[in-house]
Amino acid sequence: MSSPLSDEADAFEAAAPSLSARAMAARPAPYLDALNPDQRAAVEALDGPVLVLAGAGTGKTRALTARIAHLLNTGRARPNEILAVTFTNKAAREMKARVGGLVGGVIEGMPWLGTFHALSTRMLRRHAELVGLKSSFTILDTDDQLRLLRQLIQAAGIDDKRWPPRQLASLIDGWKNRALGPERVPAADAGAFNHRGPELYALYQDRLRTLNACDFGDLLLHVVEILQKHPDILETYRRWFRYILVDEYQDTNVAQYLWLRLLAGGHHNIACVGDDDQSIYGWRGAEVGNILRFEKDFPGARVIRLEQNYRSTPHILAAASGVIASNESRLGKTLWTELPQGERIRLIGHWDGEEEARWIGEEIEALERGTRGLDPVPPDGMAILVRASFQMRAFEDRFLTIGLPYRVIGGPRFYERAEIRDAMAYFRVAVSPEDGLAFERIVNTPKRGIGDKALQEINRTARENDVSLLEAARRIVEAGGLPARARNALGELVAGFDRWHGAIRDGTTGHVELAETILDESGYTAMWQAEKSPDAAGRLENLKELVKALNEFDNLQGFLEHVSLVMENEQEEGTPKVSIMTLHAAKGLEFPCVFLPGWEDGLFPSQRSMDESGLKGLEEERRLAYVGITRAQRLCTISFAANRRVYNQWQSQMPSRFVDELPGAHVEVLTPPGLYGGGFGAAAPQSGPTLAEAAAGADVYNSPGWRRMQARAGERPVAQPKEARNIVVDIDAAPAFDPGTRVFHQKFGYGAVTAVEGDKLTIDFDKAGTKNVVARFVTVADEVAF
Repeated sequence: MSSPLSDEADAFEAAAPSLSARAMAARPAPYLDALNPDQRAAVEALDGPVLVLAGAGTGKTRALTARIAHLLNTGRARPNEILAVTFTNKAAREMKARVGGLVGGVIEGMPWLGTFHALSTRMLRRHAELVGLKSSFTILDTDDQLRLLRQLIQAAGIDDKRWPPRQLASLIDGWKNRALGPERVPAADAGAFNHRGPELYALYQDRLRTLNACDFGDLLLHVVEILQKHPDILETYRRWFRYILVDEYQDTNVAQYLWLRLLAGGHHNIACVGDDDQSIYGWRGAEVGNILRFEKDFPGARVIRLEQNYRSTPHILAAASGVIASNESRLGKTLWTELPQGERIRLIGHWDGEEEARWIGEEIEALERGTRGLDPVPPDGMAILVRASFQMRAFEDRFLTIGLPYRVIGGPRFYERAEIRDAMAYFRVAVSPEDGLAFERIVNTPKRGIGDKALQEINRTARENDVSLLEAARRIVEAGGLPARARNALGELVAGFDRWHGAIRDGTTGHVELAETILDESGYTAMWQAEKSPDAAGRLENLKELVKALNEFDNLQGFLEHVSLVMENEQEEGTPKVSIMTLHAAKGLEFPCVFLPGWEDGLFPSQRSMDESGLKGLEEERRLAYVGITRAQRLCTISFAANRRVYNQWQSQMPSRFVDELPGAHVEVLTPPGLYGGGFGAAAPQSGPTLAEAAAGADVYNSPGWRRMQARAGERPVAQPKEARNIVVDIDAAPAFDPGTRVFHQKFGYGAVTAVEGDKLTIDFDKAGTKNVVARFVTVADEVAF
């Protein structure tokens, strides 16, 4: 007895016959005329496996849509016989519209053009009973998933504060991305989630079947299981999908990879388009190895490289190619362009992060006015791409100060982030105990067992006695109202606000120290430290950046007034705005002018990525640098700072190792003479030297970045240019200072050393107060030229 799927496939095959091969071949194909030779080769190679290595800005979407149009126009496939997979619904809609434009009309009957999850949902509904579900199954959203996991964790007798549901959800999602069901979790993961992870995963899957539900990871996992265990169904799909096309193949995870290999295993008519140099999503399961081993997976595969770039100037492409060439795990390609040579990559070092933000703000205004020797660039033609979201705060504050319109892409503005609003609410109540709105926001954040009923009682008491919510809470606690747990927690919170407000009133604690104390004693910082979700670390970094911002103000009150003005300073809709976003969010976008700040080791490449993933993590960070540089069309500026405030302490920074990898002939060093900026901090003579010449004057060849390159010399020989010379004493050597010595610091001015610990000095500055400074950043005062 035939299956419904087989019957449907046969019905498609029995549809009205297509035109004859001769008639089809004679049909005009104007879409081919707009393609370059490599793009045309990618379109016309219809039989067998094809890997299209499409570099940044090489027109891969044009080639992919033209390939679909060519399959339809030549009669090689009907619309329903093409499986075209994208990563976003937006990309799927755009692809369908562009194909329609190429073949002359709206494309109807392409049911199998969509995302992995959308297409898997259609398949799973046809065969849901094979994995213990009904075709009417529901797909859980994140909130439902977390609620279900919390129930299972609590039922297992596990403390969900110490082992939060988000951590388990992330763990399970990782297993599903690797196509691992509960029975296939490797022994190496047996200790996960307090040695209960695999057990809870199995319970979770059983519970989902009982609820006739699945999460997003199940959509692919279940379909892969069905295709592996039911050869008849797999064979029907293989017969149905005569041609398979995949966009952004470098971003596929293991489950998606298996899904594709199974479906393409018969005819092997699979064309994958991607760029191994732009694989930057390893943290969410993407496996760059999928694209690297394509030729092994599909013997006889044809590899076509799209290398002509239509976006960036030769200098920008050469700089990006110079950086990515240090990666070993890549297939390799050389981007080129017919565009004019343009401006060299600009490289500049700054004293600190605040100066970096000031300089970029001034540079944006100059570019907008057209005073940099270039045609004027509107604000929406410029973008600042950062490695970590906490870097945005300095730019937002600076742009608001100078009235420069901006927008944050891929997330809220800094002061609109949930964790920042929560922290600000704590500060507002500490400064003004009558602030009821702020009190309501954080009375149960973190969770204190103060639910809606308790909050209603607090509001009722406040109205009846005409007092603030904080005072009403105090009266309820003193009267013994509310259940014991909620009453005790509320009492601790009230006592905390009394203590913090008293410290502000009496001036007994510095406002920066007090802000840290409030976040610690309230349990808010601990809440995010216990949170194991992927974004928890970023939220903690944002909180540290918030505390750092307090240093620029005299007290909490002044800071809160500043933020209030910031939040009110919204730009009118329709006004061109400078874009601020992370490097990850920038993939797929392009701008005439791009700024890449914060190129410092530890920040970029991220120390966390290298610690967690080693060389693999470093190579993904380098791919991220490549993505950042290739977003620029006309002008790209890379910057770094010699000092950044980390954990509220100034730390010296070294330029990113990626700076060392920039090819000298394509870089212009802007750092002013005499300003310390690490490797490339020395002056570049106005005549425009090569990077090697400028670096020689900066002693870059004695820097940690150079020494790292030398350490790799066995794998990739690096010769030190003849003009390299040492004009700086060993940077690791600490000058000798005694307590009482008068010194000068370029940022903090004059002061006296009060304590010495190794190369760390505690200095009482005349105007900046007491600071901890690395010895090499100060000079004995009598040696300073006045």
